[in-house]
Amino acid sequence: MRTLIRLALSGIVIGAGVGVRAQGPAPVSRTTYLVVYRPGPGWLAGKPLSEQPLGEHGKYVGSLHAKGLLKLGGPFLDDSGGALVLEVENEAEAKAVVARDPAVVARVFVGELHPWRLVDWEHSVRK
Repeated sequence: MRTLIRLALSGIVIGAGVGVRAQGPAPVSRTTYLVVYRPGPGWLAGKPLSEQPLGEHGKYVGSLHAKGLLKLGGPFLDDSGGALVLEVENEAEAKAVVARDPAVVARVFVGELHPWRLVDWEHSVRK
């Protein structure tokens, strides 16, 4: 007991040091990618986007959002495909995300992958 009191008086407090923070995992650096989906060989010619076999693609995209990888996405209004904005660790992960997409596997879509540096115009334009 005396040792504990001596330690406390000398400024050594076990487990509650001033300015000491719990160290979690280091933040992961992420890169933004734009995925542009265009009709592939499995596209049903003459059918609008709403009639393409994209049910599994929709579920997959939802799972990307749930994992925090998908930031934005949606179809083009002219029925010519769609686009996604991904934030992933590296190009290999981005390529894997596109390659696993059921619409790409079924060849309904062909996915174009582009690393993208987004500009925050709201805060970057000098007044």
